[in-house]
Amino acid sequence: MTYSGDTRVGGPADVRKLPHVSISKLAVGPMDNNTYLLRCNATAEAVLIDAANEADRILELIGSAGLSRVVTTHRHQDHWQALAEVVGVTGARTVAHPIDGEELPVSVDDPVEHGDVVPVGQVELRVIHLRGHTPGSIALRYDDPEGRTHLFTGDSLFPGGVGKTWDETDFRSLLSDVEERVFAAMDDDTWVYPGHGRDTTLGAERPQLPEWRVRGW
Repeated sequence: MTYSGDTRVGGPADVRKLPHVSISKLAVGPMDNNTYLLRCNATAEAVLIDAANEADRILELIGSAGLSRVVTTHRHQDHWQALAEVVGVTGARTVAHPIDGEELPVSVDDPVEHGDVVPVGQVELRVIHLRGHTPGSIALRYDDPEGRTHLFTGDSLFPGGVGKTWDETDFRSLLSDVEERVFAAMDDDTWVYPGHGRDTTLGAERPQLPEWRVRGW
């Protein structure tokens, strides 16, 4: 089956098999959050991005192969409601930016800053700090050596715009970070996996950047 990224709450995960890592996307909870499980093909080590809700379904997705780390992209409650249970069952280490980590229901074992690396077995996720949706929001970049870049953006970038902000200063900060640290640094075929809803690519979104800046959201 070809990966589409189209998932629904209560439905199965959509799985993308890359040469070095597999990506499973699962929709959970009343706010249709996306949680992503990345598992290294060589070592079977796995990292979860956003233990958002429905811990039972997330644990079923993880299965018996276990979990090494849970990365929380930002402090908003809909992205961590299953975090304590998933960590309690799996013993996984917790990862988040220190600014937002203070708001999580469990302590952060491995605080990360812009440019840091989160290992997934033999592959790496690069941390990108995107300031604006929350002060400590992060995205995670995986560069497939045999293909495109894959970017997990939390609530900082969606099809059609950047994430929600609450004043002009935060909007300008987020849009500037997204322009400089995402669009200027990555190619159009970069696949974007957001915190809610369907996926997109940077190429699909790039022409809209001037419109986003003008409209202010």
